[in-house]
Amino acid sequence: MTLVVDASALVAALAESRTEGRWAESTIAGEDLAVPEFALAEATNILRRLEIQGEISPGQAEGARRDLLRRDLQQFGFRPFADRIWELRHNLTAYDAWYAALAESLD
Repeated sequence: MTLVVDASALVAALAESRTEGRWAESTIAGEDLAVPEFALAEATNILRRLEIQGEISPGQAEGARRDLLRRDLQQFGFRPFADRIWELRHNLTAYDAWYAALAESLD
């Protein structure tokens, strides 16, 4: 099965030792993962924020960033989903709609 994984779930799996991180890692472990192509930038920004706020150390942030780039993630571009993303505009941001449209296409 292929899972569409949100950037925040990726970061939780890579950088957090709390319950959320353990849950995220156990949920995505062994699964084929799909993401919109902006997800790596979004995850990198989350790691940056966590480091700046002191929630993770610079070393943890760098390690998680390296692990993120090593993850086998199937990345999907915007154009194939543009029409569906637009259709969902009344209920979702374009970013969230991209995740939803991707999940619909893989269902």
